[in-house]
Amino acid sequence: MTVLPLVDEGEAADLAAFLSRLLHYDRSAAVRLQAVGTALAVFGRPPAFEVLTIRAVRLAKPYEDGLDATLDVTVSAGELLESVQETAATCAVPGAVTGPPWAGVLPPRGNWRPEPGLPPLPALRALVTAGVAEFRSRTAELAPERRTRAELDRIGRDIWSRTVAGTALPVRAVHAAQSLGFLRGEHGLGLVSSGAWLRLRTPYGSVAVRRAGTGALGISVA
Repeated sequence: MTVLPLVDEGEAADLAAFLSRLLHYDRSAAVRLQAVGTALAVFGRPPAFEVLTIRAVRLAKPYEDGLDATLDVTVSAGELLESVQETAATCAVPGAVTGPPWAGVLPPRGNWRPEPGLPPLPALRALVTAGVAEFRSRTAELAPERRTRAELDRIGRDIWSRTVAGTALPVRAVHAAQSLGFLRGEHGLGLVSSGAWLRLRTPYGSVAVRRAGTGALGISVA
């Protein structure tokens, strides 16, 4: 089993926290790992948000496994979490699993360009707070016979598919970033795009979505 050395205990703790949050939304979650040099990208897709989440992890030394200088494998998020050793600042790569459809459609690695119009962090947090309050208010007003899963999902789609003012970014991407612990500081916050993809980037992780009308394998903003 390949063991990856992380830069420090804090990096291990942040990775464990990210995996724990993914598992909160999907106990059988899978993640795709890609490592090149001293960078490890961990991709996940919490089903509640219909977005792709990316956690960048710093390795203490360049990845290598025999003659292989890159790692690209889909594994169980739960098994990966169990392998994280915070005091030793390591994690072991579990055995590969059959990847879900989203794992085959990842954002490009390069050619990202800045997108204008992203509001500051307090405004983004306020958007999420307002969305949660509206969802609770609208669902509370439903008659008991109308409080079905289909109706709750319809209200949720209506709220979270709205875009952040001045951008094409759906509010669900901001909601996901907040729920996964990415919105912890305004420094380094930005919106970038590459082809059909939009990416809300923070120092603690990123959330990526495809632009409306370009959905693939269920990852969409509509």
